[in-house]
Amino acid sequence: MDFTGGEIYQSSFDPKAYLASFCSLGSGRDDILTFRLKKCFQTFGPGGLKGEVLVDIGTGPSIYHLLSACESFPHIIATDFTDRNRQELERWLRREPGTFDWSEIVKTVCDLEGDSRDNWVEKENKLRSRIKKVQKCDVTESNPLGPSVIPLADCMITALCLETACSDIDEYCRSLKNITTLLKPGGHLVLIGVLGDSFYRVGEKSFFCLPLDEQTVRNAVIDAGYSIKDMELFDIPDQTSSSHITDSYANIFLVAQKK
Repeated sequence: MDFTGGEIYQSSFDPKAYLASFCSLGSGRDDILTFRLKKCFQTFGPGGLKGEVLVDIGTGPSIYHLLSACESFPHIIATDFTDRNRQELERWLRREPGTFDWSEIVKTVCDLEGDSRDNWVEKENKLRSRIKKVQKCDVTESNPLGPSVIPLADCMITALCLETACSDIDEYCRSLKNITTLLKPGGHLVLIGVLGDSFYRVGEKSFFCLPLDEQTVRNAVIDAGYSIKDMELFDIPDQTSSSHITDSYANIFLVAQKK
């Protein structure tokens, strides 16, 4: 399908429908979510990455990928291009009624971390306290956060962002270099992505996704000035069950260090 520009995201992206389809346990995507949660725990858990400032590029309305990271980074900056996504995240931060129920995801992370599932509310509140700012981001700009000035990050996460924001491989590579300017030398990049995906469907609307393969991602990361420390693929076992909302064949989880 044709590339989905930013104006379409602003007018047509429904964060609640996205969360229901892609972030709900029991929606048929449990194995994918569990893979990401386990890798996040391995990356940020005991003996893993830690520091002061973590910047999340393209947070969307999601929080699951930050639940383990908040144990190791006290200052988290969440960013997204789409106004509705940032507003939905801010509503969750303010504990407004009617926001997405993350309880089962949070309980799953508590299990992974060896904490009691009964402590899931405390876990949520810890993440809320550590997200210090939610701001606009455009990865295709040389200064992705615009005029805003933030401290260089010790760690940067980007999950399912670049492949939806970039129209071709060249732009993907440029955008990766753009966000890398926000990271300290020696800092770490955590990239969560999808492979082979040409579209994803949110509610009644389909959005473009840039089809990637493992080697393309690896080359882009190395070319952006990183050394890869860990990379794991998760092959989606039953692609047909979710073919109505996405055509991805695998997930990729990559950790790299900026030279």
